[in-house]
Parts: sequence; structure tokens; C-alpha cells
Amino acid sequence: MGLREMWRLMSRFNSSKRTNIILQHLRMSKHTDATAEVLLERKGCAGVITLNRPKFLNALNLSMIRQIYPQLKKWEQDPEAFLIIIKGAGGKAFCAGGDIRVISEARKENQKIAQDFFREEYMLNNAIDSCQKPYIALIHGITMGGGVGLSVHGQFRVATEKSLFAMPETAIGLFPDVGGGYFLPRLQGKLGCFLALTGFRLKGRDVYAAGIATHFVDSEKLGTLEEDLLALKSPSKENIADVLETYHAKSKIDQDKSFILEEHMDKINSWFSANTMEQIIENLQQDGSSFALEQLKVINKMSPTSLKITLRQLMEGSSKTLQEVLTMEYRLSQACMF
Repeated sequence: MGLREMWRLMSRFNSSKRTNIILQHLRMSKHTDATAEVLLERKGCAGVITLNRPKFLNALNLSMIRQIYPQLKKWEQDPEAFLIIIKGAGGKAFCAGGDIRVISEARKENQKIAQDFFREEYMLNNAIDSCQKPYIALIHGITMGGGVGLSVHGQFRVATEKSLFAMPETAIGLFPDVGGGYFLPRLQGKLGCFLALTGFRLKGRDVYAAGIATHFVDSEKLGTLEEDLLALKSPSKENIADVLETYHAKSKIDQDKSFILEEHMDKINSWFSANTMEQIIENLQQDGSSFALEQLKVINKMSPTSLKITLRQLMEGSSKTLQEVLTMEYRLSQACMF
């Protein structure tokens, strides 16, 4: 074999080798992105958090919390990051809640996991509330429990017609945590108390009407909204608010629909003003209307202990700061777990 032929073969070999290495890296990159539980990306002027467990409705676990928290803090200090967007992958859910199944299974063997999960989740909730950069949660799809904690404490929350909000914890022996003791009593009248005790589900524009979302956007426009936000140049909070308001004003779905609970709000305010569960139940029984009896039936299926804890939690939380509420809820969570 001549020298020229040898160099040609070596060159082809090296080229092939380089190609294989590149392809291997691409496959690894693709694999990592596809399987990562949370994606953290800098795009345009924003830091973008994507909850990436669509098969599990983006349920939040400790690993995800431990990735999101430090990145949130980094972006908060980054002069090139002007806003933070959080969304869920898959289209069905923003985040269906904390991955309680994992906690429940783990606590049988290791008490520390439940301690760590709730403590670090609540630290993240507080970090979202105190974040110095505009924080925008795209609450498209199911948003429950821990997913509410990842969104409701942020400055902007965008609902769509496919949003589904609920705090269903009284049905599973817990209470509406992640700062529920803070934001629920601050909704109109006794709406928060009603939602907390019954786990009533709000859908679509009702999530906005209830005051949980700050804006409503037709889901087909959500991608364009995100693109317009990312394209902003050194935006102020007002610039971001203007974009959200523009999309909100143009949304057409259920535009003229009244709030689903509007006709019942006076009664809800009356029934749930009581300071004890016994009195609330009596109020519903005495009313006797079909709506009252329907709520009574729901409440009777809930954990009696959870109902009492939740009512007290909301009463106490109505006059506390979010930090004080999260401290209270951490202690309650550990009492409920063990």
C-alpha cells in the first residue's frame, strides 16, 4: 500500500470516527433532554422552566425541586435574564401536584424524604413569591396541589380554556398546602374556604374569574404568546404586563360566560363563614337546596380530620405572611405524615 493510499484511508477513518462521535453526542443530548424531569433553558430574554414528566402529568418530585430552586436563584441574579417562564410538557397538565406516591412509599423506609420534600418544596414556593424577576406561569391543563404552589405565588399566571384548578387534599388525608393557607383566604369572600374544603374544580376562564390566574389566553395562542415574550428586548415588568394584557383582551373563548359559582356566592359566603366544621355542615343541612346538599355529600366523603385542620389553617393563615404560613404548613405536613 502506498503512502498516499494510507493517508487517504486514515483520513476516511478519522472522518468516520469524528462523525460517529458527533452522532453519539447528539444521541446522548437527545436522550438526556427527552428523559430529563425538568428542562432549564435560557431563551431570548428569559429563563424557561419546563416540567417534563408528561406521563405523570408533570407531578413534582424532590429531584425536580432541587434543580429548579438553584436555577431560579441564578436567573434572579443574571442581568441578561429579564423574566422567568414556567410551563408543563405534554399539553395535558401544567403540574398535577406533588408526587405523593413516591413520598408515601419512601416514608415507610426513610422518614427524612418526607421532611426534605415538604421543606424544600415550601422553600421553592417562597422563592417564587420573593423572586425579583417577573415570573410567568402558563397554567395550561391540570394544575393541582404542588402545581398551584409553582404558579400562584408568581407575579403572572396565565390560564387557558383547558386549565383545571383544584386543591383536593382533604380527600387524601392532607390539607391544601404549598401556601394554600395564605392565598385561599385572600380570594373573594369565602370562595377559598369553599374550594379548600370541597376540592371543587374550576375550569378554563373560571380559574381567572376566581382570581387564581391573572390572565386568560386561548390555548392556540399560547405558543405565540411565549414567542412574543421571549422576543422582548430588555423588558420592564410593565412591558411584560402589556403583552399579557394584549393577549388577554383578544381571547375569545367563553368571553361572555359568567363565573360558575356566581349565583351561589352569597350562600357560599354565608355557609362557610362559620368557625367550625360542625356549623358549616349544619348550615348546608338547613339550607336544603340541591347545591347545598351536593356540597354536603362531597364534604361527607372527605377526611374529617383534614377538614378540621384545613378550616383552622385558613383561619390562621388569613392574618399571617406567606413565610409564616409555610412554616405552619411544614409543621402540619409532618404531623400528617407521621
